[in-house]
Amino acid sequence: MSNYNENAILDTIEKVTKSTVNISTIRLIHNLFYQAVPVSGMGSGTIIDPTGLILTNNHVVGGAQKINATLADNEVVEGTIVGSCAIHDIAVVKINSNRRKLQAAELGNSDKLRVGQRVYAIGNPFGLAGGPSVTSGVISAINRTIEAERGLIENLVQTDASINPGNSGGPLVDVTGKVIAINTAIIPYAQGIGFAIPINAAKSCTDEITAGGEAKWPWIGIVGLSLTREITRYYNMPVDHGVLVTKVAEGSPADAAGLAQGDIILEISGVVTNRIEDLVLEIQKKKIGAVVRVLAVRSGKEDFFELQLSEAP
Repeated sequence: MSNYNENAILDTIEKVTKSTVNISTIRLIHNLFYQAVPVSGMGSGTIIDPTGLILTNNHVVGGAQKINATLADNEVVEGTIVGSCAIHDIAVVKINSNRRKLQAAELGNSDKLRVGQRVYAIGNPFGLAGGPSVTSGVISAINRTIEAERGLIENLVQTDASINPGNSGGPLVDVTGKVIAINTAIIPYAQGIGFAIPINAAKSCTDEITAGGEAKWPWIGIVGLSLTREITRYYNMPVDHGVLVTKVAEGSPADAAGLAQGDIILEISGVVTNRIEDLVLEIQKKKIGAVVRVLAVRSGKEDFFELQLSEAP
């Protein structure tokens, strides 16, 4: 349990809200008559550098012709996209902060997250005026993979803290006020389920973006589930460990290599993959175009599959 009392937590949360911005965008779309029509969008962002770098979601700002960030003191500043990382739904926006230094949020370490720990989601739901709102909850699960309209998003943090439209891009913080994830999505047909990108993944994206403008990552294109003894015993599976393939993306490296739903991945390039996070970690160590050898179990028999890693869509 945390040693922080309620007043200390409130003070730290108040500090983080000053590093949270409201993002509004304008996109041009074409109607049935091929006329360009402006469409407004909204989201949130987290200031990560006093010079004006803002971390947000790629789906919040991607394709926008105009981006405005409303700061904690209600000042509206125009922003530009520095770069994006589609696989983690991360983008970095730069605003002009020549007038003053901005208050940046303190980033934590998402590798130390534990199921059940208290967290707070901060953002601007529905673009409401009056500054950011705060909701509380716990971490319900880690290393989740979901299928969104923009493709598979892996290694997510699941939380029951309320995440509403407009919260995307805002910070998920712990009781010390450190940002441990970036809110990214909700499932509209479920209740009490929100997702966020682990801050360590966001940091890696940010480093790639600031160095080259765009972050590119390899992938194999599966949705997987870590097997436990309870699961394997209940379903009478041939092995009690590994990654169960629950879905294969069409046209992905896994699809091209012949991997299918129901296969159980045991190793990749000689490295044992007892959990989905083991598999994700090994893939992220590789370069796009690298050939990997996957050992999997199908119908009780082990077989090898050779995959050439491609760039994540």
